Amino acid sequence: MKKTNRQAEIKQIIEQHAVERQEDLVTLLGEVGITVTQATISRDIKELKLIKVPTADGGYRYSMPTKKTENEDAQLQKAIQTYLQVLKKSDRFLSLTMHPGHGPVVAMLINRLEFPEVFTAIGDDMTVLVVCQSATAADQFAATLEQMR
Repeated sequence: MKKTNRQAEIKQIIEQHAVERQEDLVTLLGEVGITVTQATISRDIKELKLIKVPTADGGYRYSMPTKKTENEDAQLQKAIQTYLQVLKKSDRFLSLTMHPGHGPVVAMLINRLEFPEVFTAIGDDMTVLVVCQSATAADQFAATLEQMR
């Protein structure tokens, strides 16, 4: 079974049952014909970002994370508009100088949004280093960031 199908089944199960432990999830998946190990379930829980929420009887159960009110595209645009001070380019690298404290968040958002031009982004307190796929990709991504300003 494909991981995406298994994870979709996990979502259904935790919506229909009060699943308290990983072992319970393994058992419930087995009942619908999906054989998995506890290690696989552990990875799926991490990838799905499942959280444990309190139940009425004092226990806890797995649940899907709550949805964010502002999407990550809008968060990145707001951060670029508000906190970007300097944007420099050198070959396939971009350097973004941010207001102090905002580098890590901007790097995380760039990575999460998976821009095709971007290989990775690394952020410290006030600098984000964006490594692009090529010099042309760096030009394209710089233009994207400039449009957000």
